[in-house]
Parts: sequence; structure tokens; C-alpha cells
Amino acid sequence: MLEQIHHEGPHLTPGQQWHLRYLDAWQMAFQGDYSKANASLQEVIDHSGDMTLVAKASSLLMSNLGLNRRYEEAFTLANRLALDLPEIRDRLARFTVLANLSQLSAFSGQYDLAISYARMMEDTIPPGETLCNPLSMQVNALHEGNRLTSSSPEVQRVIDTCLAAGQPVFADTMWLLKGNLYLDEGQPGKALDLLHKIIPGINENHYYSHVLAAQVELAQANAKLGNDSDAKKAALSALAMSSSDDISTWLKDVYEVLYQIEKRQGNAAIALSYYEHYVAQDKGYLNDASARAMAYQVVQQHLLTQKLETDALGKQNNILRLQRALDTKAVETSRLYIVLLLVTLTSIVFWLFRLKRSQLRYKKLSNHDGLTGIFNHQHFVGEAGRALHLLEKKLDQACLISLDLDHFKQVNDVHGHAMGDAVLKRTVAICQQQLRPIDLFGRLGGEEFGILLLDCSREQGMAIAERIRSAIGATEVDRNGTVVSFSASFGLACTDTSGYVLQRLYMEADAALYRAKHAGRNRVMTDAGSNSLSSALPLTL
Repeated sequence: MLEQIHHEGPHLTPGQQWHLRYLDAWQMAFQGDYSKANASLQEVIDHSGDMTLVAKASSLLMSNLGLNRRYEEAFTLANRLALDLPEIRDRLARFTVLANLSQLSAFSGQYDLAISYARMMEDTIPPGETLCNPLSMQVNALHEGNRLTSSSPEVQRVIDTCLAAGQPVFADTMWLLKGNLYLDEGQPGKALDLLHKIIPGINENHYYSHVLAAQVELAQANAKLGNDSDAKKAALSALAMSSSDDISTWLKDVYEVLYQIEKRQGNAAIALSYYEHYVAQDKGYLNDASARAMAYQVVQQHLLTQKLETDALGKQNNILRLQRALDTKAVETSRLYIVLLLVTLTSIVFWLFRLKRSQLRYKKLSNHDGLTGIFNHQHFVGEAGRALHLLEKKLDQACLISLDLDHFKQVNDVHGHAMGDAVLKRTVAICQQQLRPIDLFGRLGGEEFGILLLDCSREQGMAIAERIRSAIGATEVDRNGTVVSFSASFGLACTDTSGYVLQRLYMEADAALYRAKHAGRNRVMTDAGSNSLSSALPLTL
């Protein structure tokens, strides 16, 4: 249809040409070309002059920004659209804005808000639309909030509604969601049967996200059923259609499947390579989730700041009117108004002080891991890079320790995530007892930590790492009567052989860590691979 309209391009009015540009941008986004789509949408917003079209384009741009991890821009645009909702009279435009607001709210973890927007859509259904879209948004929010099972009637209701409305893309979304629930519930056979049923339709619709998701679920289902060949084929197909710099749960799942397959088949080197990709995706996803939450809080903080500034300006205008009135009043009345002025100014200063304190608190939260209180991955990398640069000028030595808890997934699986959190906190406490105030300590993701020992020789670094390893191995965590022992593997790299570039130090330390893991865990190994300290006993739970 778009091709036919483009043939009529010279005969279109300016308004029709802007609408065509919006439709082209919509198709670019559908096919995954967000960069070109966003540029066209911004032109429509800035130059079309059609308020209804601007609302639609802004809504789609907001969704694209969220998908491309430009979260602060997306949430800022979402707040503006939410404020403009009462002014959007066109039912289709309002319906579109509400749909994308619901989707972005679920993406940012605001599930109840997402459901509210979806229910507002039910009251704004334009001609030609059905309950398919609003119900899909509600089920998506419930799923993101872990409130559904594969047998939940809401899922089948949406599928039936969307199929009856001739909306195959929305129906496929729900089918894929149901397949994901089957996998989560340990029913890979049902998931595989469902995928074989829906994949032809998904391939026919060419929706990039669905094609990728279907291959990922296909790989997971086959892997769980022991169909390694089919699982590997589907996983490699998913990788082929993804960009090398993408960070997503899909790619994390793909690399995990490939790692498990190669490990089962005894291909240690290939398995290790896939495991490294899996770890990178897992870390990237955790950082991305943290970035989403932080961007949402920053935007809310900006809104609060603007509100306070507006209130302050309003109060200042009142003060000016009071000052003019003071000229005509007696001295006693003047003193009364001066007191009122001081109270008002004190109130403003108090609120500004509270705002500044809140901003400082959010800044600290953005630099520290929420569970353990130590540096998060991004802040640790930044501080470590700066410290190494200064050490290089003074020609002082430093050592980087990469440590990873052994069999930590087993702790979570057997004893629950609350016990896992307790183990992580105890590990951090043990490390901090052995470290100096000048040392840098950060959580790199999951159960992996990094320590940069400043002004430290290789021998001193090995001794510190061994003390930490020994202390961890001798520690037990007792929670609600359940006692868990645990251990950790260590990799150490020093500037005397690896230089002062953090990336190389980390690669050497990480390589040493992997050697420690493969050598039996619960030991310290250096970047040279020649020195190691180990425990004689395996981890017991």
C-alpha cells in the first residue's frame, strides 16, 4: 500500500506528504531500523504542524527511544505526552499514545501504571480498532510483573480476541508469551509444539522482534529436550539476525544454550567462548535494568525540580505584590509582612535543601550496588581507570583481582535468592576486612567482584587474595536454621606484566579466574598461570 501511495507522491498535498513520512517511519521501526525511523519522526514532530500527527509521531518516537536504551529521553517524552493527553481529541491518536505509554510503563517496571493506561484504551477505542490492543497491553504488564502462568485465562482471551479481530501480530505476541511461560514452568515439549504451530505465521509477518524471539524460544525448548542439533541451529540463526553490540535477554538466553550444548559435547574452548558472551550479556542486562530504573528516577527528579522552581517563582511574585502594599501601610503592619516574607523565604530554602539532599542521595545510589553497598560495575571501571592513570605517572605498582563465587547458582536454586543475597553480603564483608582504605572494590555483576589493589606488588596481591579466599572458605552463612558453606575462585593480574590499561588488566585477571575455575575452583591464580593457591576440599552445601 505504501508503494502505491509513493507513486502518487507528486499529487499529494503537503499534509498528506507528512502523513506518508510518518507511515514510512512506522514501517522502518517495524523492521528494526530505528535510527532512520527516529530521524523521520522528529522531522514530522518539528515541521508538520498537524497536532494529531505530532501526537502519533511523538508516541512512536517514545517507544523507539525506549527500545534503543535512550531511557531518559523516552521517559521525558512520556511525561510530556501524559500531560498532553486531555488535549488530544483525535481518538486514534489518543489510543496510540495510551498504547505506547502502557508499553513504556511496563518496560520501566511501573506495572500498575501500565495496566491503568491499557484500561483507559478500552474507553477510547476508535473506529476500526478492537479490544485486541488494550487487552494485549494488560497481559503484557501482568507478565512483566510475574503475575501470569501458562494456564491464566487472560492469555487465551487475548489470543482469541486478536485472532477474531484479524490482528496476527498481537496474537503472535501472546503465543510467544505463552511459550515463554511454558519454558519457565519446565514444559519444553508444549513450548516446542506451540512454536511449530506459530512460526510460519511469524515468518510471514516479518516482525523483527517476533522472528528473533521465536528462534530463541525454539533454541531453549530443543536444548531442554536434548535436541542439541536443532537447538544449536536455532540459536545460531538468532545470532545471525542480531547486531554484535546488542544487549538483550534474548541474546543472553542464546549464548547460554550454545554454552550448554558445547559443554555437553566436550568442546571446552568453544563452550568457554560462549560462556564469556553469556556473562557479558548478563552483565549488560543488569546494567541496562539499572540504567532504566535510574533514568526513570532522574526524570521524576527533574519534574520535581521544575515544579519547585515554578512554585518558587509564584511565591516571588507574591512577595513583590506584598512589597508594593507595604509602602502604604503603617510601620507595625510593615513589620508583620516582613516576618511573613522571611517565613516564605525560609520555606523555599528548606525545600531547595531537601531537593539538593535528594539529588546527592540519587547520585550515591547511581554509583553503588543496591544490595552490597560497594561500587557498581560502571563506577568501579571509571575509578579504577583514573587510579591506574595516576599510578602510571608515578611508576607505582597495582594488582587487579577478579573473584567469582563457586557454584553460586546452586545456592540460589537450592536455598533461594534470599540465601544467595546473604552469601553475597557476607562475601563483601569478608573482603572489606582484608582491604585497605585506598583499595577499590566493586561488584561487576551477579556473583563476580573486582578489587584494585593500589601501591601493591604481585607478592602482596597474591597474599591478600589468598587471605580473602581462605576467610571465605572458612565461613558459613546461617539463615533460618539452614547453614551454607561456600568458596570463591580468584584471578590476579599485575601492572608489572600487564601494564596500566584497565581493559588488559581485566582480561588477564579474568583469564586467570577461568583457569582457577577449570583447575577445580577455590583457588588463586595469576595472569602468568604459574602460581596458584587452592583449597583441598570441594564446596559443600
